[in-house]
Amino acid sequence: MTTPVLDLHHVAYAYPGGHQALFGVDLHVHPGESVALLGPNGAGKTTLVLHLNGVLRPGHGSVHVSGLPVTEDTLLEVRRRVGIVFQDPDDQLFMPTVRDDVAFGPANLGLRGAELDARVVEALEAVGVADLADRAPHHLSFGQRRRVAIATVLAMRPEILVLDEPSSNLDPTSRRELAEILRSLRTTILMVTHDLPYAVELCERSVVLSEGTVVADGPTRTVLADEDLMRAHRLELPVGFAI
Repeated sequence: MTTPVLDLHHVAYAYPGGHQALFGVDLHVHPGESVALLGPNGAGKTTLVLHLNGVLRPGHGSVHVSGLPVTEDTLLEVRRRVGIVFQDPDDQLFMPTVRDDVAFGPANLGLRGAELDARVVEALEAVGVADLADRAPHHLSFGQRRRVAIATVLAMRPEILVLDEPSSNLDPTSRRELAEILRSLRTTILMVTHDLPYAVELCERSVVLSEGTVVADGPTRTVLADEDLMRAHRLELPVGFAI
């Protein structure tokens, strides 16, 4: 067996106000997998994601990234290995040009000159927006900004790409184009989504989180075909969508 890219063991977390968000979560994602993290609002999905790069630390349990424990001493390396793309691309785009935004992370790793330029081009080409390199991010469409946000993470060459609601606010064409891009990436993916058809399309495996615990983990079509499970945890496929 390969070492999991992500390995959460009995992770529990309570916020300072006392709200317990996670209760002993176990989650293992192996290299090459595409996994959907599903669940109703308030299930603990965002809390879990914030543990993956050390923004939050478990009150109990452990988080490892490719065998590396997430600690204060390992944060820089962990955050290179785990690339998180947030739901709102404007949370990640703050430089004058697309090129500057995509270069920001690798430059902080010490890349310079031709090596940095090559890394930027590689990331922009991977998401099909190399022609936008000199544009101001705030002049782009929402779909273009989402692609650029993904490029900023890919430029770090992460071992796992974590996507928070990647299909939200996209028109049907942009949604389809993004799916094609994600399928083309040679990167392990963890996708947090309420878009169940997108999970079917892109992820062979799905994990359902509800009230801070994992209540299902298996092939996506099998999980989504379990009507009792879906009903119990407020998950619903679109009318007419057949599994």
